[in-house]
Amino acid sequence: MHRFLLILLFPCAVQAQAPKDVLAPVYRQHLEGYPAERLNAAYEHRILAQDVDKLIAPFNDRHEDRCWQSEFWGKWFTSAVLAYRYRPEPKLKALLDKAVAGLLASQSADGYIGNYAPDKHLQQWDVWGRKYCMLGLLSWYDLTGNKAALHAAGRAADHLVKELQERNMLLVKAGNHRGMAATSVLEPIVLLYQRTKQQKYLDFAETIVQQWEQPEGPQLIGKSTVNVAQRWPQPGPGKWFGWDQGQKAYEMMSCYEGLLELYRITGNARYRQAVALTWENIRQTEINIAGSGSAMECWFGGAARQTLPMKHYQETCVTATWIKLSQQLLRLTGDAKYADAIEISFYNALLGAMSADGSDWAKYTPLAGLRMEGSEQCHMGINCCVASGPRGLFTLPSTAVMTEGSGARINFYLPGSYEVNNTTITQQTTYPADSTITITVKPRKATRFPIKLRIPAWSSQSTLTVNGEPVQAIKAGEYVSIDRTWQPGDQLKLTLDMRGRLHRQNHHIAITRGPIVLTRDARLGGPDNSMPVTPVVNKQGYVDLTPVRGATWLQLKAPFIMESYKEGGSGTTTLTLCDYASAGNTQSEASRFRVWLPVLVDPAKAE
Repeated sequence: MHRFLLILLFPCAVQAQAPKDVLAPVYRQHLEGYPAERLNAAYEHRILAQDVDKLIAPFNDRHEDRCWQSEFWGKWFTSAVLAYRYRPEPKLKALLDKAVAGLLASQSADGYIGNYAPDKHLQQWDVWGRKYCMLGLLSWYDLTGNKAALHAAGRAADHLVKELQERNMLLVKAGNHRGMAATSVLEPIVLLYQRTKQQKYLDFAETIVQQWEQPEGPQLIGKSTVNVAQRWPQPGPGKWFGWDQGQKAYEMMSCYEGLLELYRITGNARYRQAVALTWENIRQTEINIAGSGSAMECWFGGAARQTLPMKHYQETCVTATWIKLSQQLLRLTGDAKYADAIEISFYNALLGAMSADGSDWAKYTPLAGLRMEGSEQCHMGINCCVASGPRGLFTLPSTAVMTEGSGARINFYLPGSYEVNNTTITQQTTYPADSTITITVKPRKATRFPIKLRIPAWSSQSTLTVNGEPVQAIKAGEYVSIDRTWQPGDQLKLTLDMRGRLHRQNHHIAITRGPIVLTRDARLGGPDNSMPVTPVVNKQGYVDLTPVRGATWLQLKAPFIMESYKEGGSGTTTLTLCDYASAGNTQSEASRFRVWLPVLVDPAKAE
C-alpha cells in the first residue's frame, strides 16, 4: 500500500476546543481620502474591467500540460469578492454571478475543474490552479450562502483525492517547488472542513502536512527554524523554477496560510509555531525597507542585500501574499508587529506596484531604476501579479478597524467611518501625509467597551488624548487600550512621530517618514540620483523634512551635502524626495528613481 493511503488511515485527532481568533474583520465601512482613491481606482479599472469570458475559456479547452491559466479565475474572483464586500455594487455582483456560472458549467461529471489534458493531470500547475478555483467558490459561498458553489468545491476536492489514490501518487510530488505549489491546496481543503465538518477533508489536510515532512517534501515544519533562503541547496542550471527550488517565496507563504487554517481547527501548537517562526525569519532576513522582498521570485537573504541591483526584484505576488499571511497572524494573535508589517508593505511595495489608474500592476518593483509593466502570461492578457495585487489591496478595508469581543481594535489609520458593535467609529485624517488622526466614537447609546489603537513601532514620540485629556503609558510597537463608557461624540486625538528617520546600510542611506519610504525621482530635479551624498541630521539624529506641493502624492525637501571640488565645500543642497509608491510610476526614463542613496565616504571622518 502506498504511503499516501497509509497516512489517510491514521488522521490526527481534533481538539475539543479549537483556538479562536483575537480579532474579527469589519465589513461595514466607508473609506475616504488617498486610500479610497487607490482602492476605487483598482475597483473600476482592474476588477470591473476584467473580461470574465477570457478567465473561463481555459476550463473548456483542456489541452494544457505546463501553464497556469487556471489560477487567474480564482485570483480575480477572490479579490473581486473582497472588492464587493468593500463596495457592494450591482454591476460587480452581476460580473461575479457570471463568473461562478461559467466555472460551474465547466466542471466535469467526475468533479474536475481545470484546464489540463487528462494524461497531464497532477503535473506542473494543475493542482495549483484547482486550489484557486476552490478558494473562489468558497469565498462565494461565504458571501452568498450559495450551496452549489460549496458543493462544487467539495466535488473538486473529492476528485483530487480520488485521482491521487488511483494514480498511486504523493501530492507532494505533484507540481513544482518541492511540492509547495500543489500542497498549498491545504488552505481550501481546511476551509472545506470548516464549512462542511466532513472528516475526510480534515484527514486529507493532515495527510498533506505529513507529506511535507517526508524526505520528498518541503519540510515546512521541520525546517521552520532554518533561514528561508537556506533550507535547500540551490537548484542546478535550468531548474530554478522546477521541482528542486525550495526557496520559492510565494508558494511557501501560501502553504503557511493553509497551515494556520489547520491550526484553527486542530489547535496543534507546532503548526502555529512553524508559521510564526518562519514569518519572523522572513521579516528579519528578507523583507526590505519597502515592506516586501524576493529576487527571481525566491528568498535569497534579501534584507542584507537590498542596496544592490537585483534581477526581477520584489515580485508583487510575494508582496500580496506577505500581506495576506501577516493579516492571518494579526487576526489570530492581535500582535501589533503584524499590523506594522502590513502598513509598510501597503503604502510602499503594494501601492508602488499599482499603476496610477489602477488598471495594471508591475510584476517586479525594484528599489532603484524603473517600474515597468510585466509580460503577459499564458495568453491570458494579464500575468500572475496583475491578478495578485488586488488580493492584497482589498484586505485592508475590513482590517483597518476590527472587532475584539465587545471592543474595537484600530489597526490602520484609513480615513472614513466604520460600523463596529453598534458603534460608528470615524477617522478624520490625511495620515500618513499628516501626523494627526482624529477619531470620533458614536455608540447608539452610552456603552462601556475598550478601544485599542496601534502605536507604530517607528513612532518614538506619540501623544493621545480623549476629549482633550492626555493618555499616559503609550509605547511604540504596541496597542494602547482605552476602556471606558463611551458617549456619542467622544473624541480621541492621536499624533504620531513624523520626523525623518535615517537608515544606513552598505555605504548607502535611505530616509523614511512614518510608514513611507522616501525616494529620489528624476522628475523632481537636482543632481543625478546616482551621485553620492552626505545626509544632514539634526541634533536629535533625524533628518529635517519640509513638505512641498508637487505632482506626486507626497513631496518633501531634505538637506544633503554633495561632493564638491572646492576645498571648503559647497555647503548644503536641498533635494526633493517623494513617496516610493509615486516614484517611477510612469514607466518612463523621465522618472528613474532610487531609494538607497550612495553615501559620500570621507576618510578624514570616522565611519
